[in-house]
Amino acid sequence: MTKISAADVKKLRDATGAGMMDCKKALVEAEGNFDKAIEVLRKKGQKVAAKRADRESAEGVAITKINNDNTAAVAIVLACETDFVAKNDSFKELANQFVDIAINHNDKESFLAADFGGMTVAEKLIEQTGVIGEKIDITAFERFEANYIGSYTHVGKIAAIVGLNNAVDNADVLTKDLAMQVASMGATTLSYKDFDASYVASETEARIAAIEKDNEELARLGKTLKNVPQYISMSQLTEEVLAQAEANAKEQLKAEGKPEQIWDKILPGKMERFISDNTTLDQEQCLLDQDFIKDEKKSVADYVKSYGDVSVVGFKRVTLG
Repeated sequence: MTKISAADVKKLRDATGAGMMDCKKALVEAEGNFDKAIEVLRKKGQKVAAKRADRESAEGVAITKINNDNTAAVAIVLACETDFVAKNDSFKELANQFVDIAINHNDKESFLAADFGGMTVAEKLIEQTGVIGEKIDITAFERFEANYIGSYTHVGKIAAIVGLNNAVDNADVLTKDLAMQVASMGATTLSYKDFDASYVASETEARIAAIEKDNEELARLGKTLKNVPQYISMSQLTEEVLAQAEANAKEQLKAEGKPEQIWDKILPGKMERFISDNTTLDQEQCLLDQDFIKDEKKSVADYVKSYGDVSVVGFKRVTLG
């Protein structure tokens, strides 16, 4: 029987992250051959991966990496099955090693095929599945390039990257704030101008139907009914629609007996309320049209303008699950 030294076991453990006993067993099976022992551990990982293929990897680590000149960034999720594993320092270190490789690849496929210490990233995932005993996978991969990029990660659960067209003064603060907004509010696009008209129309119909159904139950219970909006996006508020809304507001003020000379003081607030009530889709999904989380009196677009000649060119967001 081949004698396995403690140094050999340590070397294999350092290379693979596997437990001491697993490393010793692999070296014994491989008769002391280091490369064969790695293969033994890899095959164990394949067996474990096959058994756990249908398991849900809902825990893990969301992490970002930005290149040295802040012109490219990547966000990935290294997923596992339990929070216990996700909080382990060695798992977090593995995520850091992966993201260091990911920054040099444009898509998930090339990243998974990239070298990781003599094996591919995909093979390393399988190996670590055997080592940890849980399904380990890259469940999200997003990369973005711009003239300046910043990022934000929320407690390792949500990660966002945001790109600007210009590296203005304090661009690091601006991009971090914007990435925090993306992480927190979950925007899906930059502006209402990005929406397809058919999507807005179908979403409007669905939302109105849902509110009307809720109101039936509220009415039955004798509770206050929800406002049923006519519209849900600024893309629907044409000049004609806004003009009609203003005319309606004036008629309301007249009916209330408000003196005409004070209408100019009241109308701006009413129009602001009309727009707010009828742009709920924008506020949910459009980054620039959302209320800024650090100062809800201004929009994200207004916050960006405060930095001068700069605009947001795009963003990416990854999350667990």
